[in-house]
Amino acid sequence: MTGRRRAAPATRAAPAVIVVHGLWMTGIECGLLRRRLADVGFAPRQFHYHSVSEPAPAVLERLAATVDLCAREGDVHLVGHSLGGLLTLRLLREMPELPVRRVVLLGSPVRGSRAARALLEIPGAQWLLGDLAEDELVRNVEREWNGKAAVGVLAGTSAIGLGRLFGHFKGPNDGTVAVAETELSGAADRCVLPVSHFGMLMSEDVAAEVTHFLQLGRFRPA
Repeated sequence: MTGRRRAAPATRAAPAVIVVHGLWMTGIECGLLRRRLADVGFAPRQFHYHSVSEPAPAVLERLAATVDLCAREGDVHLVGHSLGGLLTLRLLREMPELPVRRVVLLGSPVRGSRAARALLEIPGAQWLLGDLAEDELVRNVEREWNGKAAVGVLAGTSAIGLGRLFGHFKGPNDGTVAVAETELSGAADRCVLPVSHFGMLMSEDVAAEVTHFLQLGRFRPA
């Protein structure tokens, strides 16, 4: 009597990580971070939007569609740099049903951006930000988080960046965003590293912290 062959268990795809870039960026600058995430078993995917000219509803609709598409294969995480992190939080507040497990915010000024406010004081400078960035960086401040996804916040203290020309920071900052501006009530964990706002995208330590949080829901012990 021949035994029945057992069907092989279905295999789930590698967890998807949707990376959302920041203001004036394209996603190319996130390439090293995506490669490092791929090296440890994630399936990174870059989400691109026009940060100055594209309206927020259109960006959020496309980002939600990307989440839904990735969720058909397995778990979905989000990593947002700067303005990208603020858009990520807004997406999950407005669409809490989206199946996102964990989120990492990289240098995202959830309490508003001093540098952006100072830039807007320059006559004619509003066009440099656009409506989307002005809404997220200046008008919508003092955010808190009470959604389903676990959110980790990472900030930098290497003060190298053009934001110093406008921000006039009094405390630790990454050259564009002050550490205090990244504090999010309700976040699952928080990490501060000696990296700049742009440099955090290239940092091996940042990639390791992002990996640890996406895997375990917390950053590495200090």
